[in-house]
Amino acid sequence: MLVVVALAGCTSEAPAPAPSPTPSTPIELTFGAYGADAELAAYSRVVDGWNTAHPDETVTLVPAADRAEQAGRLQAGAAVPDVFLLSRRDLAWALEADLTQPVGDLLDEPDRDVDFGDGYPIDSVRAFSSDNQLQCMPYGYSPMVIYYNTDLVDFAKMERRGLGVPSKPGSWSFDEFSDAARFASRPGKRTSGVYIEPSLDGLAPFVYSGGGKLFDATDNPTSLALSDGATQSALATTLTLLRNPLVTLPDARLESRSPVEWFKAGKLGMIAGYRSLTPELRGISGLNFDVMEMPRLSDSRTIGEVSGLCMSKDTVDSDAAADFIYYLSSPEAVSQVAQAGYLVPASVEVAASDAFLQPGRMPLTSEVFNNSIRDIVLPPLVDSYARLDETVATDVGRLFSVALLDAQTLDALTTSIDTDSQAVLAPESISPSPSESTSESTSESAGDAASPSVSP
Repeated sequence: MLVVVALAGCTSEAPAPAPSPTPSTPIELTFGAYGADAELAAYSRVVDGWNTAHPDETVTLVPAADRAEQAGRLQAGAAVPDVFLLSRRDLAWALEADLTQPVGDLLDEPDRDVDFGDGYPIDSVRAFSSDNQLQCMPYGYSPMVIYYNTDLVDFAKMERRGLGVPSKPGSWSFDEFSDAARFASRPGKRTSGVYIEPSLDGLAPFVYSGGGKLFDATDNPTSLALSDGATQSALATTLTLLRNPLVTLPDARLESRSPVEWFKAGKLGMIAGYRSLTPELRGISGLNFDVMEMPRLSDSRTIGEVSGLCMSKDTVDSDAAADFIYYLSSPEAVSQVAQAGYLVPASVEVAASDAFLQPGRMPLTSEVFNNSIRDIVLPPLVDSYARLDETVATDVGRLFSVALLDAQTLDALTTSIDTDSQAVLAPESISPSPSESTSESTSESAGDAASPSVSP
């Protein structure tokens, strides 16, 4: 919060700063960005604009296909770009590996003077704050939403049939979501109502909305908390629908196509996703779709894809890199990237502009993304999300597939998930099992017996 308070007073909205005084030696920076081809092309145009205006401080784009490739390169020891796009999920290990340097003070200098007070959602600033410092500049802030096929989920027809429909555009209850899933399920046409990924991310919005929690602490968690009472209650309600074979996409059909492919084929009513899914769906002729906020059990909650612009600890020139981050964050530059359709800008100004909303293009209610931003629950900074997901994947999958999920089975599975997660989140707290202790003790005793005794 100290970071937020310190930065809140900055209010100017200047475009890219004037070029720095001409240095005696040209400065060459690198910028690591990731995304689909069209998004990378937009980044390339932004970089070209910078290079035209700053011939003595040139930037070279270092592209990656996605967040995983970007993180993989950094973790493998590849050269760290002077400025690079980073998912918040990868921030913990990047800080642990000492790859970055804080950017808050640099962006707060008079010639940059970034408006964090009103220009960015406060949670986007908190997302990249650690040790009372802003580690990276907030850039993307995309909430998970529900994409729905407007031909399969027809609210007007649902209302005529007496089914529950949203009373507020873009927002709905879990019961209304359930009615939509059942309405879109038409065995005669081989359509399924809904697909939610059987994973921690897939369950998280429903858990949070039902008053539950995913981790046992908001900072430095030692365990998942799926066995918590409120969490189990939210899961019981959610899984009653998501386990229903009459409305969900069956596993047998997933063997031939992915859920997104079934949605694009017009055979799936609803799927959860981020803004990055939009351009892919727009490319399908005859597919009509829109978006809704994640369904509400008790409160409106969701999770998000959050990205920031970070600066390498070993950048060739911190001031030049800070100028480039400021330029990348300007409304003009962000708008160029947002127009590609993949990004929900953290910049409030650009998120409210036509560059992002793109009136007349699907989804017609893009403001749902902006409305859902305030509902994003930021998870704790954990340096091992991938390993955590892998460790609990089998039991999380069983929540969706086990033959009978009564209260006792739900408790057993969630307890097992929580216990397994501790090996990743707090391995130092895991005591060896009795058999392991006995084995170690026996081995040590055998070793002692085999060693010759030595007299003083």
